[in-house]
Amino acid sequence: MIEKVYTKIDSIVGNVITVRAEGVRNNDLAEITTSSGTGYANVIKLDGDKVSLQVFKGGQGVSTGDSVRFLGVPMRVSYSDNLLGRVFDGAGKPRDNGPELTDNMVEIGGPSVNPSKRILPNKMIRTGIPMIDVFNTLVESQKLPIFSVSGEPYNELLARIAMQAEVDVIVLGGMGLKYDDYLFFRNTLEKSGAMSRTIMFIHTASDPTVECTLVPDMALAVAEHFALDGKKVLVLLTDMTNFCDALKETAITMEQVPSNRGYPGDLYSALASRYEKAVSFVGAGSVTILGVTTMPGDDVTHPVPDNTGYITEGQYYLRHGHIEPFGSLSRLKQNVNKDTRSDHRSLMDGMIKLYSACKDSQEKRSMGFMMSDWDEKLLKYGKLFEERMMDLSVNIPLEEALDEGWRILAECFEPSETGLRSDLIEDYWPKKEQR
Repeated sequence: MIEKVYTKIDSIVGNVITVRAEGVRNNDLAEITTSSGTGYANVIKLDGDKVSLQVFKGGQGVSTGDSVRFLGVPMRVSYSDNLLGRVFDGAGKPRDNGPELTDNMVEIGGPSVNPSKRILPNKMIRTGIPMIDVFNTLVESQKLPIFSVSGEPYNELLARIAMQAEVDVIVLGGMGLKYDDYLFFRNTLEKSGAMSRTIMFIHTASDPTVECTLVPDMALAVAEHFALDGKKVLVLLTDMTNFCDALKETAITMEQVPSNRGYPGDLYSALASRYEKAVSFVGAGSVTILGVTTMPGDDVTHPVPDNTGYITEGQYYLRHGHIEPFGSLSRLKQNVNKDTRSDHRSLMDGMIKLYSACKDSQEKRSMGFMMSDWDEKLLKYGKLFEERMMDLSVNIPLEEALDEGWRILAECFEPSETGLRSDLIEDYWPKKEQR
């Protein structure tokens, strides 16, 4: 096949250029030769023979007389075990000064898996974080967002999960990261030894905007192929709001009719096509997705968290440095709680109920009401619950966390005051030490 070279660019608007060409497909890759070197772009819109392309390194330096050569293939990324321990940018180029990988190239941004090839999520992913393992269990092939605001330690939380999650491969996709955050991830994972099972695709705030939109597709394409090889893969994405803002910027450049708050009308589809890549394959591995979504102004009705909530299977709220026990929800936790330990579900429900009652007592105290003995017990319980369960520095296995929950209850209440079943109290209530 002879590849045609076009030497006349009709228009250049931001990162988008337009040429007249035939036989081109949507998402095809093109090579642009400028006076400063060669770059790449992909087709984002077709209107007859009018082809719009998004330039990966931005439109700066491109002139109307530069040549465009369509390669006839979509954007691809290398897939092999050689990816492990490596760091790439938003265009798939090495960021770690390592060799560029060009073997076994696979397409990015393909369709999600046929539902008939999926199996029901039924296996727990242990993280060592009690507020996840005990109260909102992460399940294989689940898709969950972490709703938060700027300034919260969501990247620290993702790094903890990357270090401790019982999975085979971690794929970290960073979008619009500050360079310090990128270095934090890299240094933390290297020091913990987790880098050997991690692949990083990092777009920093100083990189071209268009590369931000490629990061989730690259991360998920690689994850999907590892899962087909039988690996249990966890994809960590931060920050999906930056991804959506990059889509918004492109849509404005393309003069698309804006939707809510200027975001493109297909925002829901753009998010769903990525989150729906979470899957457990029959006879193979799985892809699980955790994606940070920062909420501007802590507004959950903002288009990005609002659309995300319709797609995913619950959410974690990260507020005031801990995972909020009331707003957070893992809708698939019941699929695995029944198989962990007999007291898991009842203890989880009972502790959250008592913590809710503690919040009522805190409100009474702040309003100057007299505190009863029961209120004092609840206030003591709430303090211990926050210190020994909610604090993100707590790092203990699930079974130890459940035992710790029983110890907290025993320090604050009589068995009959907990509302838990007598058979569970008989089996798990801490025995008083004989003097």
